[in-house]
Amino acid sequence: MPTEPENASPSDLPAAPGVGRRRALLAAGAVLAAGVGAAVGELVDHDRAPVRAATPGAPPPAAPIPFHGARQSGLTAPQLPATRLLAFDLPQATAADGREALRTLLTAWTRTLAAAVGPSPDPRLRADGAASRFTSLVGLGPGLAARLALAVPAGFAELPPFPGDRLDPARGGGDLLLQLSAADPWTLAVVAELATTAAHGAGAAPRWAQSGFLPPTAPGVTPRNLFGFKDGTANPDEDAARQWVWGPPGPHQDATVLVYRRIRMDTAAFAALPGEQQDLAMGRRAGDGAPLTGTAERDEPDLYAKHPDGAYVIPATSHVRLTGPRLDGGARMLRRGYSYDDAPGDRGLLFCAFMRDPGQFTRVQNRLAERDALNPFLEHTASAVVYVLPGAPEGSTLGDHLWA
Repeated sequence: MPTEPENASPSDLPAAPGVGRRRALLAAGAVLAAGVGAAVGELVDHDRAPVRAATPGAPPPAAPIPFHGARQSGLTAPQLPATRLLAFDLPQATAADGREALRTLLTAWTRTLAAAVGPSPDPRLRADGAASRFTSLVGLGPGLAARLALAVPAGFAELPPFPGDRLDPARGGGDLLLQLSAADPWTLAVVAELATTAAHGAGAAPRWAQSGFLPPTAPGVTPRNLFGFKDGTANPDEDAARQWVWGPPGPHQDATVLVYRRIRMDTAAFAALPGEQQDLAMGRRAGDGAPLTGTAERDEPDLYAKHPDGAYVIPATSHVRLTGPRLDGGARMLRRGYSYDDAPGDRGLLFCAFMRDPGQFTRVQNRLAERDALNPFLEHTASAVVYVLPGAPEGSTLGDHLWA
């Protein structure tokens, strides 16, 4: 459910300093080169079949999202409408054999994910010459990091149990987590197949998979969750993210930790509440997304405002109040959640939040488990915590720093 105010928004964090500008220049150069190449091709082939001109007024095709960079594209690019999370386990082995298997897998995934952006050797990703809009991120679970003595942040460990959890072990955890996101289900399906094949080649076995989606949303507009509320009002800017999301300077400075929770939502029961009760439970108005103390979506919630009778305007049990950064010394998460719909009685939220210290999530979730007004409508059914690797600049491989 929405966490204030670090929810995911359609335009998310920038890439590492300098990377965004380089990507813009590369994209501009690619567009220019494509235009020149098309013109030359038409001149050379004037006596062959005519070149089909672009439809007048049609928008130019979107440039592919680069795979290589200081940070993984699944964290720096705007969220794409379809996602799939794939978890794998490596076989139990000696530390030396396990490290070799992991190195083989990360090398294969680096090659596979980079090729998916293009140019891809797979003809299914070259249909009509359109660029694939695709992002990815790769992370490691605490169990694997401990077994293989990998260079991960100190204290990286499983989350503690929370009151009210109904977790299915078969739907959570895992040695490795791969999140693939795309603008279309076709690209997602093909890349998931290729990545799974690469994992099998390194001896990894599938553990669980989960698909998710976003509603149709205009650029710059906050998407809604299946309760009908805007879910992603504000993310930390780059300065705040350096403090709360990305690791400290050093080998982990472009890495982070993902907390994943599969949260089943009783949408029918929530929809049966009067609109005013829904707003009080959330602490925001469903219509415009504004906090109950404000007039616009981006207004900061005033947790101290009271009615004349002394009651808080934003109730003490509202989701907004219990997840506010003020209760955690200003700490913020980067939210990039998705909805899911697996069956008539099984739909909800794929909570994906990124932070330097997963202890932040533990504090927030303990408060929510104790008194959140949304608890009657929510059930946490799966969980994972993952160390998300730094990106792979050109010429490098994901996880190069793990062997130190």
